Amino acid sequence: MTIDPDATVTLETAKSNFSKIAKIAEEQGHVTVLQNGHPKLLVIDLDTEPQIEMSEDEKFEFVAARILREHKAAFEELAK
Repeated sequence: MTIDPDATVTLETAKSNFSKIAKIAEEQGHVTVLQNGHPKLLVIDLDTEPQIEMSEDEKFEFVAARILREHKAAFEELAK
């Protein structure tokens, strides 16, 4: 996924001014929210970008991260 600098805001801006995020998403199709200079969140205007395109590797990493997050306690117990 390519990050468009014109559709990028900081997490602080997103927290304090969501209407700005919504306006950019409507104009650009999406907004990337950065935390500590790294992409953290993606806000999508579903009217203009109804589908998220991901490579197979990105899909795998996304699902793997979700599984690890949801079952962290179980994995930590197994690691003992």
